Amino acid sequence: MEHLEENGFAPKGEDMFAGLLVRFKLDNGVPQRMVSCHTGLVEGYVIEGHVPADDIRRLLSERPDAVGLAVPDMPLGSPGMDQSRWREAYDVFLINNDGSTEIFSSYPGD
Repeated sequence: MEHLEENGFAPKGEDMFAGLLVRFKLDNGVPQRMVSCHTGLVEGYVIEGHVPADDIRRLLSERPDAVGLAVPDMPLGSPGMDQSRWREAYDVFLINNDGSTEIFSSYPGD
């Protein structure tokens, strides 16, 4: 959340029991293979996992007819996972309304 706050967003946190959180994700269109640790809603879009603020801004600018964005797992070097000097390569996926996904942006590793 710190990354989003530093980039002009005002996230609000809410603790949920694991079962409720998974249900919330699935009910909001996040396919099981895209599930990560954090889930947010921004202007009608789902943001799943450690999605960079620049990608959220791009999503809000382009306004695709889609569920939202996801970064599955917790890749080292992604926002909030940048405690290490080493960075994993990772992709940000656009979740389409039919549950399919496509690469929205890619970040190289070291």
